[in-house]
Amino acid sequence: MGILSIVIPIHNEERAILRLYDRLSAVLEKINRPYEIIFVDDASTDRSFELLANLVETDSRLKVVRLRRNFGQTAALSAGFDEAQGSIVISMDGDLQHEPEDLPALLQKIDAGYDIASGWRKQRNDNMVMRKIPSRIANWIMAQISGVDLHDFGTTFKAYRAEVLKDINLYGELHRFIPALASLYGARIAEVPIANPARVGGASHYGIGRTFNVMFDILTIRFLLKYFTRPMHFFGRLGLAGCTVGGMILGFLFVKKLMGQEIIMQHGPLLFTGGLLILAGLMMFSTGLLGEILMRTYFESQGRRIYAVREIRCKREEKTPEGRG
Repeated sequence: MGILSIVIPIHNEERAILRLYDRLSAVLEKINRPYEIIFVDDASTDRSFELLANLVETDSRLKVVRLRRNFGQTAALSAGFDEAQGSIVISMDGDLQHEPEDLPALLQKIDAGYDIASGWRKQRNDNMVMRKIPSRIANWIMAQISGVDLHDFGTTFKAYRAEVLKDINLYGELHRFIPALASLYGARIAEVPIANPARVGGASHYGIGRTFNVMFDILTIRFLLKYFTRPMHFFGRLGLAGCTVGGMILGFLFVKKLMGQEIIMQHGPLLFTGGLLILAGLMMFSTGLLGEILMRTYFESQGRRIYAVREIRCKREEKTPEGRG
C-alpha cells in the first residue's frame, strides 16, 4: 500500500494550524495507511512556523518546509510536491476551509482508478458579487476551453497520483489549472463534492483583483492545451491573416497609383495600415518559428516525450525447457 502525502501551503494561519493538524491526523489514522503531512510555510509573519516547529518535535510523520520569502501559493504547492514521497499526493488549504473529513472521498476516487480527484465546493460560503459570480464565469470558461468537465477549478483540495504531477511544471498561479494541464497527458479526472465552511480567522488572500489574473491564466492554458507542441499553428495563422489583409490593402493602393491617384495625400492612413499589418504578420511568423525552435530544444535537451504512456501489456513467450527441441 503506497504512502499518502498531504501537502498544505500556509501563510499566516496560526489560528487554524493546531485544529487542522488534530482533525487531519484523526482522519488519517482512521484510513489506516502510511502517510506524511507536509506543511509549506510561505514566509508567514505570525507564529505559524513556530507552532509547526513544535509539532515536528512530536510527530515523525510531519515535515515543515519554510520558504525564504512569500513566493505565492503555486510556488508553495510546488515545493510541497517536490518533497512528497507518496504515491498519492493530496493538497489542501491550511485555513480549515477544506474539511479533513472529506479526504477519504477524494481518496476513494483515486482507488477507483482515476488519476485526479478534484474537490467541488458545491455550496460556497462566499460573497455573491465579489466571489461567486466571477468564479462561476471563470469555471465555465475554463471548462469550455480545456474540455475538462469540472465545476470548480479554483479549489486546492485535490488528490493526485504522483506520476501525474511529475509531468507538470507549475509557474505563476497555474496551480488551480493542474487538471487542465494534466489532461494534456490523458489524465482521468473525477469531481467530488466537498464542504466549504467559513474561515476560522484571518482574512482571505483572494479578492476581485485575482479575477483578472485568472482570465490571463485561462488564455495561457488555452494556448498550452492547443498549441504547446505546435506554436507555429497559432502565430502562423495570425501572421497569415496580417500579411493577407495588408497585402490586399497595398495591392488596392497600387492599383490606385497606376490610375494616377496621389496615394500619400489621399490614402495615407490606409497605406500606413497596410504596411503595419504586413510587418505585424512577418513578426508573427518569426515568433512562430522561434517558438518551434524553442519547443524542439525543450523536448530534445530534456529527453522529454510529446506523449505519455499509461501502461504496456504484452503476452510473454514461454521459454522452452533446456534439452527439448
